[in-house]
Amino acid sequence: MFSVHNLNKSFPTPQGKLEVLKDVNLEVFQGDFIAIIGESGSGKSTLLQILGTLDQADSGEILLDDIKIQNLHEKKLAKLRSQHIGFIYQSHHLIPELTALENIILPLLIQGKSKLYAQQQAETLLKQLGLFNRAQHTPAHLSGGEAQRVAVARAVITKPKLILADEPTGNLDETTASTVFSMMRDLCKSQNVAVIMVTHSQSFANACDKVYALKQHTLSEPPF
Repeated sequence: MFSVHNLNKSFPTPQGKLEVLKDVNLEVFQGDFIAIIGESGSGKSTLLQILGTLDQADSGEILLDDIKIQNLHEKKLAKLRSQHIGFIYQSHHLIPELTALENIILPLLIQGKSKLYAQQQAETLLKQLGLFNRAQHTPAHLSGGEAQRVAVARAVITKPKLILADEPTGNLDETTASTVFSMMRDLCKSQNVAVIMVTHSQSFANACDKVYALKQHTLSEPPF
């Protein structure tokens, strides 16, 4: 479904080229829940940015259902992101003026779906995530765990092929993080959505289908 071949990325610095990713390869199949671990500064977030088409690699190939992403122009990339890729960040990045329900339905409205359809889909997700009674609350009136669950719902409401999650529980306490992770995993599994999650939590990584480590600029499989 999603494959990465010989991906390379570097950044210019006053001291010369800084290599971040080197010959990264990855195969992701429908429904996979994949964890990527690694030290801070190892390039995990950079990798997710490139996989999500928000940044470009220096070289290499990324394919989504045999579509070569690097060959698409920006307008087609934006459409691909909107339809097929969901994002969950460490901070929920909800729009503060909108309610939980309004934040969740926004991606479907951007796609041109009717408000009624979007609301029905959002309400179903809110029920699944135990947030139906919080639908009309703005982010300022949600707990951290509640806000992050809203962010999860916003990411999955378009039924994407792939979700990229960058430390989705990093700002939460241990108990809340465990609840959010479990709900996110179960929801994505129920919808057969593939997930690539960057995490520092070994326990969460162990609960995933596959684990990779980003070491010495490339992805390694166990044993690390």
